Amino acid sequence: MLTIEKLMLERGGKAVLHGVDLQVRPGEITALVGANGAGKSSLVMAIAGELPRLSGTIRADGRNLAGLRPEAVRAAGVAVIPEGHRVLGDLSVMDNLRVAATHLSARQAHAAIERVLDILPELTPKLDSAGRALSGGQKQMVCIAQALLAEPRYLLIDELSLGLAPTILKRLAGVIRDIVERQRTGILLVEQFTTLALDLSTQASILVRGKMAWSGLSRELIERPDILRSSYLVQ
Repeated sequence: MLTIEKLMLERGGKAVLHGVDLQVRPGEITALVGANGAGKSSLVMAIAGELPRLSGTIRADGRNLAGLRPEAVRAAGVAVIPEGHRVLGDLSVMDNLRVAATHLSARQAHAAIERVLDILPELTPKLDSAGRALSGGQKQMVCIAQALLAEPRYLLIDELSLGLAPTILKRLAGVIRDIVERQRTGILLVEQFTTLALDLSTQASILVRGKMAWSGLSRELIERPDILRSSYLVQ
């Protein structure tokens, strides 16, 4: 599994994570929820190798990821879909996918792109469209496709719902479930939209001011909304 233990992190000289513990199991969705400023995105960036940790361990299937550069973390089987639907606006959708598949041979890249288009068939008619011409939902699909081209064991998704319409979110929720079922990928879903996060996930954790305030089954939080409410009030 993907295991984070006693993770400490600073940004701009200020402590943002205080001994965080978290586990993401293969074939399961783990939700990480919390208010703005709780440290959720910082945690994702630390796992991805984009922020240096102060102390603590980050392991994927026993392999130590702490201190690795982002490309090495990705090669180790951990891919990130960052917040904000980031695509290369001047490139076509196909070229966005090709850029994400540069670690593969031409034949492997072709097969891998075919696989992700099978999961996200909505992208096929958009392959020649520039990234900047896509809707927010289509950009998010491209980001998901790019991450899947790394064939990750673990996928970190930061704010899937940001700026997207409910109909698009419903479709993307189906894509996330499909990824878990088809590939047994372990997913960390970082969300402020708690209803979506808890509906999709089996495990959940609440981050409050850089500390893990609660961890358990998602259904427990659904049945006990007072736990979630009190955690947000602490912020």
